[in-house]
Amino acid sequence: MTRPPASGVGVVVGLAAEARLARPFGLSVAIGGGTAAGAEDAAGRLIRDGATALVSFGLAGGLDPALRPGAIVVPRAIITDGRTIPTDLALSTALGGPTPHLVLGGDAIAADAETKSRLRAATGADAIDLESGAVARLADAHGLPCAAIRVICDPAERTLPPAALVALSAGGAIGLGRVLGSLAARPGQLPVLLALAADAARARRALAAYVTTRRLARGLIASR
Repeated sequence: MTRPPASGVGVVVGLAAEARLARPFGLSVAIGGGTAAGAEDAAGRLIRDGATALVSFGLAGGLDPALRPGAIVVPRAIITDGRTIPTDLALSTALGGPTPHLVLGGDAIAADAETKSRLRAATGADAIDLESGAVARLADAHGLPCAAIRVICDPAERTLPPAALVALSAGGAIGLGRVLGSLAARPGQLPVLLALAADAARARRALAAYVTTRRLARGLIASR
């Protein structure tokens, strides 16, 4: 369930861990569960509950090899369905100021380095996530401003281990049983999985510090 956002800003995240970082904003937060379809449903719920602006918030995969885990991206535009939708300047400024990046709204996880390289070459995007495309599409369709703040977790050169691809529940939580089952079947993926977990923790710390030091909650409320 979401609640009507007092400021008018609704926040779409993929994971329960991202929601915990976003909720101190005091804004309405909807979890997409780590899928593009879930993100679209989450954005739609926020709009129906009265949101007059949307923000995509959370982790992202790197497409530009220069973006390392922990790098913050407040994109100038979001690429989705072959369109480039500019983000709102006032919202992006409230999120700490726009960066010169493009984010690709993906329909599926870019799971390997070859796919990431191909997507960067085809779109020019610097990062990819599964929520920003839905945020941009629905905001554009309803005439609402949108913005995004994403932190790089998975760098461009990494191929994700199978356990990472089965980990999420529909509510955006880590399903430990599925992870352990995948590890039991393919124990050789453990080193890469541990590296991914370390980078995810680094990314969440970076995002939490960014939110806190820039007082983003106050800025987002003031922007509306």
